[in-house]
Amino acid sequence: MLTCLELDLKFPDVDVNGSETTTPARNFKAGLDVNTRKKFAFAKKKAFALFVKELQATVHKPQTMHSDVHWKCCGLEFMDLTTIHKHVAAQHSNEVLQLTEYILEEFALAAATTVPCTEPSENSGALIDSWNRCPIFDWLPDTSDVSQDDLTSEPGEVLLYYCYCDVKDPQWICNWQRAMCQLLHLTGKIRIAAEGINGTVGGSKVSTKLYISTMLSHPLFRDMMCLEDFKTSDGGAHCFPDLRVGVFQEIVPMGIEPQKVSYKENAIHLSPKEFHEKVTKYLSEVSKPDLNTILLDCRNFYESKIGQFQNCLAPDIRKFSYFPSYVDQNLELFKDKTVLMYCTGGIRCERGSAYLRSKSVCKEVYQLKGGIHKYLEQFPDGYFRGKLFVFDGRYTISSNNDIISNCCYCGIAWDEYKLCSTTRCCQLVLTCAECRRKGLTACCPTCQLKEVNMSPESSQQHFKEECECTDKRPKIPTENN
Repeated sequence: MLTCLELDLKFPDVDVNGSETTTPARNFKAGLDVNTRKKFAFAKKKAFALFVKELQATVHKPQTMHSDVHWKCCGLEFMDLTTIHKHVAAQHSNEVLQLTEYILEEFALAAATTVPCTEPSENSGALIDSWNRCPIFDWLPDTSDVSQDDLTSEPGEVLLYYCYCDVKDPQWICNWQRAMCQLLHLTGKIRIAAEGINGTVGGSKVSTKLYISTMLSHPLFRDMMCLEDFKTSDGGAHCFPDLRVGVFQEIVPMGIEPQKVSYKENAIHLSPKEFHEKVTKYLSEVSKPDLNTILLDCRNFYESKIGQFQNCLAPDIRKFSYFPSYVDQNLELFKDKTVLMYCTGGIRCERGSAYLRSKSVCKEVYQLKGGIHKYLEQFPDGYFRGKLFVFDGRYTISSNNDIISNCCYCGIAWDEYKLCSTTRCCQLVLTCAECRRKGLTACCPTCQLKEVNMSPESSQQHFKEECECTDKRPKIPTENN
């Protein structure tokens, strides 16, 4: 098993295998048995990362409250990971190989003292129920025949997926996911809980393909997920600043314990085609005074502001954790109505629809399977107009040229978000290129004034501070029936 220290290692981006036809590492690998050979690539990366970590030196600077990290080796000082990685690969391959041998011995020892995984019988079809008693390396993809260039090449893609299922050992899944993403050079965010997994990761197309195939081969997910459950879009590892994998109470934060409102009580799933047909019918009747259908956007206001289905109800909420209170304060609105719910990839609708159904006020509740992401794959020119907001460095992806939002300063059509320029603010702002050139880069006049008056000392304090934008917006809006 990986220790907590080892899980924080920075795996190398350089090719640690060398470029010669014959190397000591290749000779050593050739003499390994098949099972051990599959673990060689990961063991060598881990050995390399451990070796580099031992060379690390940290200098604390009390005056700035920051720390400078550098590496010392062979009488030289290295200021970034790339240069120290290249140095170690070129000058210390023998030491790394020795450490690799030691790590492989650890793997072998762990395998010998671990309760064996039992395969399902041919007749029972039962899932393997002892996967968490195996070393995580037994479930990592074999990258021995894949080059570093293939694992880091651009253009890549971003995966978006989730799976609600009963996870008996979330920490094991967390360790496995972190190790796999490090091995494949994937960045992104993955949440694991007893109720399932929710992830968005970016990397090369070779890496994402290996990631998907490994997920679908794991006994916990192979009967619960299929290839269609992974939504893809253009991008790569650069779309995320780092890799964050953790265990949480919920895989999407609604703020209610899963035991109280379970995903198992969710709404009826509609395929993109079925959802499109129901929206077509809804739009044909939208002018009727006795309309009994609501097309409900479950996302946050900054998402629906730049892209939404036509004639939808888009609650002006800042977080999904406000959604239950929104439902509670607007029960009359939903009474005896048929509700068509949608979100980005479908995950918020799972428990959001379960919460709405728990109130027993709606006539029927449906949700869009795969969310807007899957809908746009089949209906790029359908009823969703504008851009789809995504939670990574791209901010948006689009399938049509419609712009449904405006610059908050001059009012021209604009849908490209930037973070508020005030250091302490975390708001997204729509400000056009011309207004930005004029210095109008904050989310509101209050922040604009703060930025002008902020001292250098105060700008060093990095913490969230709500501003005029959120002060003026009701936390839980009440809709007019």
